[in-house]
Amino acid sequence: MKAFPSTLTLILVGLFFLPGRNSGQEKSPSINAEKFEIRGIYGSPNAFWNKGISLNQLNVNAVFVNWKAINEKMMERAGNEGLKVFAEFPALNGKGYVDKHPEAWAIDSYGKKVESASWFLGVCPTEPRFREYRMNELRVLLQKFDLDGIWMDYLHWHAQFEEPEPILPETCFCEKCIRAFESATSIDVPDFSTADQAAWILTRHDSKWRDWRCSVIAGWVTETRKIIKEERPDALLGIYHCPWNDTEFNGARRRILGLDYDMLKDITDVFSPMVYHGRMGREARWVKENIEWFCTRLKIKSGEFPKVWPIVQAYDDPKVVSAEEFGMVLRYGAGAGSTGIMMFTSDAVAENPIKTGVMKKIYSELIPRE
Repeated sequence: MKAFPSTLTLILVGLFFLPGRNSGQEKSPSINAEKFEIRGIYGSPNAFWNKGISLNQLNVNAVFVNWKAINEKMMERAGNEGLKVFAEFPALNGKGYVDKHPEAWAIDSYGKKVESASWFLGVCPTEPRFREYRMNELRVLLQKFDLDGIWMDYLHWHAQFEEPEPILPETCFCEKCIRAFESATSIDVPDFSTADQAAWILTRHDSKWRDWRCSVIAGWVTETRKIIKEERPDALLGIYHCPWNDTEFNGARRRILGLDYDMLKDITDVFSPMVYHGRMGREARWVKENIEWFCTRLKIKSGEFPKVWPIVQAYDDPKVVSAEEFGMVLRYGAGAGSTGIMMFTSDAVAENPIKTGVMKKIYSELIPRE
């Protein structure tokens, strides 16, 4: 087990990460600490607690954690440390479910069941029994724990974007989706084979197909928000989402994933762009550029609705993210109109004393002063 950083280590880390100290690092972005709310970790707090470290020692004030990892013991200790707890909820991840309920399997433009994309297998978003199943899980979770918010994850049609070369199939062309599209648009799709129906839609009605798919995702957010406000009126609804701009990969964020910011901005409390620079083959500076673009795109002003709390990469996959890089992306993510920041993952920081010290120092700078 690695020890918590010594005082000398933390001092050295602090000196190294002073703005402008490193000649290879450009000046840190402007951060409005007076409006900054969230200094978070993503992942189990046990990564730190098992080392005898309280999160408030590290200037952390929020935990974002997979909903299945939440229990009464965690909630009690988080409360004692003054931490907010937000549950990550896997909206459209169908892994495990589709094996027992094949009617929920998404169908591609060739009429085939989609293949699992690494860790994600997207379910058909229009399958009513899956939606009922997921929303019931959400309601039970909210009734059991006094959570500060729900963060929807895997909120997109089947694809995988966290790669330098993303997996972007055309989906879903199951009968349920075809019928739902017809009902929403008053377009009659010919009684062809599935592959021919897909080709007919994409050739003749591509724009309406994309609009409809985005409305389906927005519908999931609307219903999730309704349940949250019924069970925990003060809880927030956040979204972990693909950080691509409007043109990347031929507009695939909207075209393939079904994420239309204009449809989502009035029904989402907090956007959390998943700016995993290393995973996506980008430079650290991309985080700064992306968050600035996003806040401008949505006309977001610091502290106003909707809010922006990005999640940045700390873990070493597929390449090593150095402590220096980690410090850079934390600061970049906290810039522009952001009022919160978190890192992925707690394990990756807890196991590295230098990264732990970097996070502690930067989070100290984000504490609003009286």
